[in-house]
Amino acid sequence: MKKRALAIRHVHFEDLGTFDPVFEAHGYDIAYADAGLDDLSAIDNAAVDLLIVLGGPIGAYEEDYYPFLVAELELIRKRLAANRPILGLCLGAQLMARALGADVRPGPAKEIGWGPVSLTEAGWAGPLKHLGSDPVLHWHGDAFTLPDGAERLAGTEICPNQAFSYGPNVLAFQFHPEAAVEGFESWLIGHAVEIAAAHLSPDILRREAALYGPAAAERGRLVITEWLAGL
Repeated sequence: MKKRALAIRHVHFEDLGTFDPVFEAHGYDIAYADAGLDDLSAIDNAAVDLLIVLGGPIGAYEEDYYPFLVAELELIRKRLAANRPILGLCLGAQLMARALGADVRPGPAKEIGWGPVSLTEAGWAGPLKHLGSDPVLHWHGDAFTLPDGAERLAGTEICPNQAFSYGPNVLAFQFHPEAAVEGFESWLIGHAVEIAAAHLSPDILRREAALYGPAAAERGRLVITEWLAGL
């Protein structure tokens, strides 16, 4: 029998990317719920085998501006309390951290582009070991404190908390191991204002995606494959 994976999507181009075929290979039917359009309060947690919370260019603390975040945070809190499998990517990780009582706020600097993360001992001992010290895609300005009871798995100098687990069923990434080179041009278009404000070159980001993206995608697939096997 097929399992059900539901991904909460905040902007259309930040989807499951290279993770999509991995979930399908593990027997998941994938559906999307679009934040701000679909009623997130109507989602039945018990009917979803795996919840994935994707990235987006808003703050996890901005429910005054984006009221759907209230329902999204409540869905995540209930999911975590029930110890049901949940995966968070970028904004998704920040929302999970906030739901676990951590602080989320603007970081000391934006981290946009390709670069490595430093794995902790726990990171090297688990699925993230496949990342090694090779570049991954970073695209965030906010950061979170480590939730109580969570295991820190990776960090960078700018952002010490880049990935965490909360038992075997919960995994969160501040960076983007799911990013696909094939869809990267949509990132450049969708984040054009942020790129310009940060004085970054779309052409450099594009060239680096072509250089680092294929290998990063394969490592990301190995990470998520091992994590799914351990659920």
